[in-house]
Amino acid sequence: MPLSGEAIRTMNYVDDISVTLRRILAVLPSLTDDERQRVSEHIKHAEPSYEAVINAVASKK
Repeated sequence: MPLSGEAIRTMNYVDDISVTLRRILAVLPSLTDDERQRVSEHIKHAEPSYEAVINAVASKK
């Protein structure tokens, strides 16, 4: 069964997220411990979280 355009666009969004996460990982070594902690807290409190999206995709609603 072929994918809909919406499914393909959604998969492209996931690719964009992966690129962003790679950029974050690349810059982490240049941050101070304090900066890394602040970035960590910012990620933890971001909504929607990556985990929330995974749970929504996995649900059968």
